[in-house]
Amino acid sequence: MIGGIGASNRYIIPTANVSYVTPVNTDNTVFSSGKVAPVECQTCKNRRYQDGSDEMVSFKTPGKISREESYTKVRSHEQEHVANAVAEGSKPGRELLSSSVSLKTAICPECGRTYIAGGNTQTMMRTYNEDAYDQNRKAFEAEAAKGNNIDLVA
Repeated sequence: MIGGIGASNRYIIPTANVSYVTPVNTDNTVFSSGKVAPVECQTCKNRRYQDGSDEMVSFKTPGKISREESYTKVRSHEQEHVANAVAEGSKPGRELLSSSVSLKTAICPECGRTYIAGGNTQTMMRTYNEDAYDQNRKAFEAEAAKGNNIDLVA
């Protein structure tokens, strides 16, 4: 037990210029004068999710997801990207080499709760049997793209 023998779960941590901090519970309630009142976090209430990829998946238009549902909905959405990659990898002349999903967590600045802020799916695809035209086109596009992102100010 931290704090010595017989210490309680409540610790007082001295903070400069702070006279009183209202304790917030995990069920989003605040104790004030012995009564428990629900607290509604406006930031979590108004949070919207939108997909920025060019694939046909969910959340192309902004949608609200509650903090409690954020893991399930974002993970499901990222699974749609994986399913699209698997379908693309099963086409002739293509092979899906790898697919990985990462979820991003964040902490709400208003209520301090953790939520899933978004996700990212990365896939690696190999193509076979490209004709000479496709190879030349890709080489030309790669050469044309060189130097497009130069910072002339530096």
